[in-house]
Amino acid sequence: MARKSRTAVLKRQREAKKAEKAAMKREKRLLRAEDDSGGQVATNDDLTGYGFDEAEEAPEKPEAPPSHGR
Repeated sequence: MARKSRTAVLKRQREAKKAEKAAMKREKRLLRAEDDSGGQVATNDDLTGYGFDEAEEAPEKPEAPPSHGR
């Protein structure tokens, strides 16, 4: 039986690691696609830490522009 060179073994290890990494990325992408939350959601504590108050959570209605009587 032929003896395997060190470089061939290392090359196979690199290829296996690369294939494993690609498989993990595919799996993560599938999990994100199945996730119904739509991404990360900030908690109330997170919002408070960012400087948002509970009163600021509801968006305000924009004021109507002044009419010029036309």
